[in-house]
Amino acid sequence: MTEADVNLPDSADVLLVEDNPGDVRLMKEGFDASPFDLTVHTINNGDDALDFIFQRGDYVAAPQPDLVILDLNLPRTNGDVVLAELKRDPDRCRIPVIVFTSSQAEDDVLTSYDHHANACVTKPDHATEFIETIGRVVELWFALVRLPADEE
Repeated sequence: MTEADVNLPDSADVLLVEDNPGDVRLMKEGFDASPFDLTVHTINNGDDALDFIFQRGDYVAAPQPDLVILDLNLPRTNGDVVLAELKRDPDRCRIPVIVFTSSQAEDDVLTSYDHHANACVTKPDHATEFIETIGRVVELWFALVRLPADEE
């Protein structure tokens, strides 16, 4: 798919919630390789993720993310709790959340969908595949999936 084949958004804010610096680096490579004008905000723990999403504390001026990429195994507040709190809020429940995890546990997949994750993706083991997977996720959510219009 080329840039001419898709309806590119003017820009988008992605909240990346990941505590592993190596995974963050690979994900940023995937975001940078996409044709989309993305601003990636990186948070490394669940408490700060909730503050960013709910615009509290140091994140009072944070933009509402257009997409959240969420790891499950986070310091402080775990990813499944972040997901559940976000999806319970009527003003934020439509924000797409992709759970991106190294967990192979079926219970983690079930819990993610029970908390209304939009998708659950297993992190690939190899760097090239990891970067390509992020590119596919970005393409899916910004080129193929129809999202509700902003209510301003």
